[in-house]
Amino acid sequence: MRIACLDDEPVALVDDRAYRLIGLVPDADRYVTGADRMLALIRAWPEMAAVVTLDLDRLPSFDPAGAVWSAPVPRPGKILGAPVNYVAHGQEMQLEFTVERLGVFLKANSAVIGPGADIALPSADRRTDHEGELAVVIGRRARHLSPADALDAVFGYTCLLDITVRGPEERSLRKSFDTFAPMGPWIVTPDEVGDPGDLRLRCWVNDDLRQDASTADLIMSVPRLVAYVSQVMTLEPGDVITTGTPAGVGPIVPGDRVAVEVERVGRLEVGVVAGPTWSSGLLPPTDVVER
Repeated sequence: MRIACLDDEPVALVDDRAYRLIGLVPDADRYVTGADRMLALIRAWPEMAAVVTLDLDRLPSFDPAGAVWSAPVPRPGKILGAPVNYVAHGQEMQLEFTVERLGVFLKANSAVIGPGADIALPSADRRTDHEGELAVVIGRRARHLSPADALDAVFGYTCLLDITVRGPEERSLRKSFDTFAPMGPWIVTPDEVGDPGDLRLRCWVNDDLRQDASTADLIMSVPRLVAYVSQVMTLEPGDVITTGTPAGVGPIVPGDRVAVEVERVGRLEVGVVAGPTWSSGLLPPTDVVER
């Protein structure tokens, strides 16, 4: 099933209809924003899923054609990224270490935007790159998972662009500007995705296909990555783990259109505009080593 967010409400997309789910969320009136409502749905999903499947025709529905979706998880509790999780990407960036040595980084949840929105570039003096990725949405509280049981904690999968300013600062800073986490267009539940280690991932800038790879090439597979993170911190419903980008990253500039497509998950497309300038008084020299 595809789960999307529209007008501050979670909806199920089945064939050519969208079904409003908020009435099935326990204590739905407590939740005002789309972020709250989606997180409430994810928490309640283990009890709701069978009811949704049985009662779809009884739910309010509409034709989703032309709908403008929000990010499917408008405000994740946390976003965790996997740096250098494809060997070829490490080689193109001339990086010595991979995710197995580097660990993961945190990306601000305020960076999230939805399909059709715009990435706002903060500096004309710094190269800013696209990084197309498969992202995992956590479905239940989990700690100390093993790779064998890690996928049991997954609510679903979505597309994410991990936008990155190049420079000497820690990744969490350079990847956390507002608008630097386009996500969507929806979450696809695991039963429809199947093996997350066998998905084709492609990313375009305008009509230029820049990234074309398979998640089979991940250094740390989805189960290993989820289990690894859970050894350090408790995973909560609605947390997002983005699994790393393959080779082919490159610069984006105002006026570009960027799209990432993951097999059996969906296609996310956003624009690129010039954003508020990162204060020149706070920037280091522009000749610093980029990474």
